[in-house]
Amino acid sequence: MRESIATAMAGPRPVVLSGPSGAGKSTLLKKLMKEYNNVFGFSVSHTTRNPRPGEENGKDYHYVTRDVMKAGIDKGEFIENAEFSGNMYGTSKAAVQDVQAKNLICILDIDMQGVKNIKKTDLNPIYISIQPPSMEVLEKRLRDRKTESEESLQKRLNAAKNEIEFSKKPGIFDVVIVNDNLEDAYDQLKNAVLEEINVVNKMKVSS
Repeated sequence: MRESIATAMAGPRPVVLSGPSGAGKSTLLKKLMKEYNNVFGFSVSHTTRNPRPGEENGKDYHYVTRDVMKAGIDKGEFIENAEFSGNMYGTSKAAVQDVQAKNLICILDIDMQGVKNIKKTDLNPIYISIQPPSMEVLEKRLRDRKTESEESLQKRLNAAKNEIEFSKKPGIFDVVIVNDNLEDAYDQLKNAVLEEINVVNKMKVSS
């Protein structure tokens, strides 16, 4: 497994972005991809959950059945996988290779369990945690989405508490960003990956 991952990740260091649902990861990622659309490549994860309104298969997620997902995991096709709220999520080696083949910085948007799994590999990414300013703010953001049942929302809030505590452990993340102000958080995110951005730009010039 280590050998195949190392081979897949030849090139600029990937970026692992983690944090609870509602912390603002998606918004920050969209800003980053818009400003540097020729530098970053988004690793599209697999999931067994149903698409939300406006989401597209192959763009937001690869939506698959539980049987298909389990078969892929059994075959060793996934770098990391986890289950949350009854749904499976995972990052396939092929998804990472698709990005790396284009000499782009691969972005991996994963949860706490995924971070733990990747820590066991030689992927060597930049680990960045996006956190909400408070649990109260996070709950308001999740309720404003109007996409969760009360039971699902409570599960997400409980998971968020664990992720916030996890982000405080030394040596887990290279950078922890508290998303209180979007522009400030975005500046911190850019600074965290600026070195790899420069690497990619130099590669494009030399090629």
